[in-house]
Amino acid sequence: MKSGAEPSSPLVRGARLFERVDYRLIEAPEEKDAIYLMRYRAYLHGGLISPSESRRVIDRYDDAPNVWLFGIFVDGELCGSFRIHVLTSEWRQSYSTELFGDVLHERLDRGEVFVDPARFTADPEKAQRFQELPYLTVRLAYMACDYFNADTGLAMVRTDHQAFYRRVLLSETIAGPRPFPGWNTRQVVLMASDFRKVREKILARFPIMRSNAFERRMLFDRTSHRKASPRPVLASVPLSPDEALSL
Repeated sequence: MKSGAEPSSPLVRGARLFERVDYRLIEAPEEKDAIYLMRYRAYLHGGLISPSESRRVIDRYDDAPNVWLFGIFVDGELCGSFRIHVLTSEWRQSYSTELFGDVLHERLDRGEVFVDPARFTADPEKAQRFQELPYLTVRLAYMACDYFNADTGLAMVRTDHQAFYRRVLLSETIAGPRPFPGWNTRQVVLMASDFRKVREKILARFPIMRSNAFERRMLFDRTSHRKASPRPVLASVPLSPDEALSL
């Protein structure tokens, strides 16, 4: 951590919260339902959707073959959720390819690999208590880029959320804005981060993004037909000492 960080900065608070955070891959139906209910509360609170009888937000990509759905827990309590798609020439299912296919499909045809996070959701009340939680949530996207040796980390975000991704993941806006299905008036843009180029810069600015190979395997390696295999790590992407010890 940089010695000049202010005690009240999100970077410092995020490091303090880190030991209390648990990432869990969500697969059981009752756990998924808790995520869908939290999405509904968050989107309704943010004015993105209108009230519905189901009180759930679910879409066809929640069970895509290339998806990892995570719950973010603090002290064992569900506080947020993050859905990650791995996009390859074989696996292309996500809202990003649906809305921005004109930008992405040609690159997927060339063999590029994208990590595509979506449905970044926080419980409205807990978001006020843990304002540093977004930094620890997007850490999942950073780890996924490392694990799957991605060329690019994507972010399809609301137009008013671009500054956060520019600051934390050094992303640039590459397309948009465009309407998002089911949202009231809000539009989204597509942002991208050249992971190999910015990987070390992000770590220098936000050390809490660091992980080791064991943690990444525990989160993303699964023995099911839905697994997307990581590509071999290229020699040009150096491993940290912690990562080397865990291999």
